[in-house]
Amino acid sequence: MTETAFPPPGSPPGFLVQCREREVYPSRLRLICYGPEPLVEQDNITVAQYLDGKNRPGIQWLHLEGLQDLNMLRELGDALGLHPLALEDILECRTSVKVEDYPGYLFIVCRLVNNQADFADEQISLFLGADYLLSIQETHHDHFAPIRERLRHSSGQILHRGPDYLAYALIDYIIDTWFPLLEDFGDRLEDLEDRLLAKPDGSLIQELQQMRRLLLRGRRILWPLREVVNNLLSQDNPLIQEHTRIYLRDCGDHAFQIIDLMENYRDMASGLIEVYLSSINNRLNEIMKVLTIIATVFMPLTFIAGVYGMNFKTEVSPWNMPELEWYLGYPFALGLMVVTVLIMMLYFKRKNWL
Repeated sequence: MTETAFPPPGSPPGFLVQCREREVYPSRLRLICYGPEPLVEQDNITVAQYLDGKNRPGIQWLHLEGLQDLNMLRELGDALGLHPLALEDILECRTSVKVEDYPGYLFIVCRLVNNQADFADEQISLFLGADYLLSIQETHHDHFAPIRERLRHSSGQILHRGPDYLAYALIDYIIDTWFPLLEDFGDRLEDLEDRLLAKPDGSLIQELQQMRRLLLRGRRILWPLREVVNNLLSQDNPLIQEHTRIYLRDCGDHAFQIIDLMENYRDMASGLIEVYLSSINNRLNEIMKVLTIIATVFMPLTFIAGVYGMNFKTEVSPWNMPELEWYLGYPFALGLMVVTVLIMMLYFKRKNWL
């Protein structure tokens, strides 16, 4: 089949095409085989090399990084008997996080956050069979190096369990990556709170809005993954052993804790926005208060200046501004203004308006 940007009309189901919205990385296939015999690890192998040792005893973990080589993906699908529709889901840009039951294997789609700044994520696809696990990721980020280290050093139960436990370990890693992300997120929120209380700024509200959007995005990523874990627990599938279900329940608990933490941080961000708006309103009220006092103080001064500015003729009547003929008439007017201001400020102080 020709590799095009979009499948032509009438294409058969499972027609494999690259997604234009996603950067495509070269394909690299890694194999780890473990079990009763010593661990065997091979990097950058071909599907033919995998098939040469396919019948060796033990659990086989195939990990594919990058989706550039569609022929390799097809060959893997043929070698493991994977459905073309499942392979098509691997290449879609935004496949839903889900678990699907196929004859002989489970198809699990997860999303792993690989960028702390904007919660950018990539799709992790898992094919869980009776004696193998195929994991596929979009990029070359070495996400699962800790899992490989556990296999190399026989750390924990992973070396003595089946592929379902390995699938649990990968899902558990995907979920637990959120804990350090949210810990840093909480520190950022506390720093924003301190800056907001010290000096409210319009740039802070934009940062808060961005953090709220990120938390909402994180919830949209993690909530379906929690449903996947619950689905794996509720399925009566022989591929999921009973001892693995106990650990999957712990995965579900972690996902719930993270989602709850996200909700708390969203509430905290919303509260900080309200604090910002209240601070701005209080600041505006203080400004209006000062301006009102200034305007009120100048009202009698304007009246006094206006009265003296009428310049009545004293030769017509002694009541017509006799102060205009005084030697200290001008200082008298200024002194009258100062006394008026002092009396008004004293009155405002007694009323607790200042």
